[in-house]
Amino acid sequence: MRSNSGIRRSRTGLAVAATLPLVAGALAIATPADAATARDHLTGTKPTWATNAADQGATANGNKVTARVYLAGRDAKGLAAYAKAVSDPSSASYGKYLTAAQAQARFGATKEQISEVTQWLKDSGLTVTGTTQHYISVSGDVAATERAFGTQLHNYAKGKHTYRAPSGTASVPASLDGAVLTVTGLDSAPHKATKKDELPPPDAVFRNAGPFSSYYGSKTASTLPKAYGQKVPYAVKGYTGKQLRAAYGAGKATGKGVRVAITDAYASPYIEKDAKKYAAKNGDAPYGKGQLKQVLPKNYTKTEECGASGWYGEETLDVEAVHAVAPQADITYVGASSCYDDDLLDSLQKVVDKHLADIVSNSWGDIEANQTPELATAYDQVFQLGAIEGIGFYFSSGDNGDEVANTGTKQVDTPANSAWVTAVGGTSLAVGKGDKYQFETGWGTLKANLSDDGKSWTGFPGAYTSGAGGGTSRTVAQPFYQKGVVPKSLSSANGGSNRVVPDISAVADPNTGFLVGQTQTLPDGSLGYDEYRIGGTSLAAPVIAGVQALAQQTRGGRAIGFANPAIYDHYGSKIYHDVTDKPTGKDLAVARVDFANGYDAADGLLTSVRSLGKDASLKAVRGYDDVTGVGSPAPGYVSSFRRH
Repeated sequence: MRSNSGIRRSRTGLAVAATLPLVAGALAIATPADAATARDHLTGTKPTWATNAADQGATANGNKVTARVYLAGRDAKGLAAYAKAVSDPSSASYGKYLTAAQAQARFGATKEQISEVTQWLKDSGLTVTGTTQHYISVSGDVAATERAFGTQLHNYAKGKHTYRAPSGTASVPASLDGAVLTVTGLDSAPHKATKKDELPPPDAVFRNAGPFSSYYGSKTASTLPKAYGQKVPYAVKGYTGKQLRAAYGAGKATGKGVRVAITDAYASPYIEKDAKKYAAKNGDAPYGKGQLKQVLPKNYTKTEECGASGWYGEETLDVEAVHAVAPQADITYVGASSCYDDDLLDSLQKVVDKHLADIVSNSWGDIEANQTPELATAYDQVFQLGAIEGIGFYFSSGDNGDEVANTGTKQVDTPANSAWVTAVGGTSLAVGKGDKYQFETGWGTLKANLSDDGKSWTGFPGAYTSGAGGGTSRTVAQPFYQKGVVPKSLSSANGGSNRVVPDISAVADPNTGFLVGQTQTLPDGSLGYDEYRIGGTSLAAPVIAGVQALAQQTRGGRAIGFANPAIYDHYGSKIYHDVTDKPTGKDLAVARVDFANGYDAADGLLTSVRSLGKDASLKAVRGYDDVTGVGSPAPGYVSSFRRH
């Protein structure tokens, strides 16, 4: 989400509507019938919102349906087991990764499976529109879809809209012998991501007004009212690579020899020029030949619906943040053709199938309530395939705290909720004079504006604006690596024992954020390069991806892979900053001045005080917490992976 404070899968998720197993498999339950009619049910294919009370009647037989039938491959359960084994430092198989070709040969769908599934779909009256090693795309009318998947399609009220969905769990012929993993597209509700940072699109310039602190606390707002009984510093102008590297213990590591991939939707036409200019202006190493690459689709779709230009800034932030932290790491940007899950999944699959990188930063997501189990299953299959190849995925945890202010319901974001990704939470970071790390709090902002007479803060401490996503999943079971670390009060918050988000954290608060440089439309209508401070967990994710590149370099370039088991293995050690909301023993805040029109003083200035460490119901406390996970990287973190 934009966080100058800023999701469809928004630029930082999805939603799971039923309990998801950690093993993404064929999920088949055979019905008692003879061999000719027996069906295997695909668990989770009926959305939870498709209730009897919401049923508006049958969907017309002539309506068109487009769907994807995902293939389970040769050994879905074996895939999950191997992904766990190669990622667990205590396993004899730790680090014994497969090549992309070996992974496909061992776990991918066979030609026979693809042929049999294709023939069944055609025999049902559906048209096959595309085939990959992961799925078969089909289209057809409702009647043919119902024949194929053994369920009726009805229209259901969902909020203010009406969408199509199966009236029962979809199924496939048992004769396919578990070849089908799941099917998506039977329901017509939008499944799309939103970006996880508040970035102005390039067609609308954004600038920060001063005064600024050059480092945390360097300039006190002495003429403004006190907050929490003390004068507060002005917000920093925006941290740069030198400060972030010092804060997170980069040492002499540069990420040389390590490739980081970044996935987002669309692609900025100015990225190479902007990235090079930003590096030159802010003390980062210049880009070498071929160091920054883009892998882009042939065509883009849904550009207006997804706000395509708004994603340009996301790519810019991600690229510049990775390079700032790991200046010699290679970066490959993989753009999706839209913000919809199918297209984002294609980008992730491209990274895995071609092994484009060992570390993948993803600053997009959605609320868990919007994700469906069949989509979660498809995502987890990609993450598991990545794990067995030594590829780790890092996802922003979200920018709306516990999501109550945003949705009215306490929930986490997704895909960060997956047990097979590293969820990156957010902090407010104080880097002092001489690039010295001072402290971090959990990122959570309360905002109060300056009164008209300038003598007080109106309604202090003010209203909640944004904060790091976190909390307890309602749909994903507790993964093995969180057991014994995550407090039971968190894992059992929704009953049972569930996944808690995040795993690790880094700077995200836009009031202690990162300076980014981007081509935008200037006030006179011309295009020009400009710089501004930005934040959000879509900053934290690429920062952690950069730190992981440093760590991989220090272990001789050996892939870290899915990092969570190793991250939790070091829990409680000095390699983490144990982040709390009151690191100094007092409540903290910064003063911030903004242009009313977003770019100059012509329409006046807006002055406010922004409290730190106030993330709705989420609290950063000693030990593991649901704002910052195990904490943020401290000196020693980068070298800790040598021991694995």
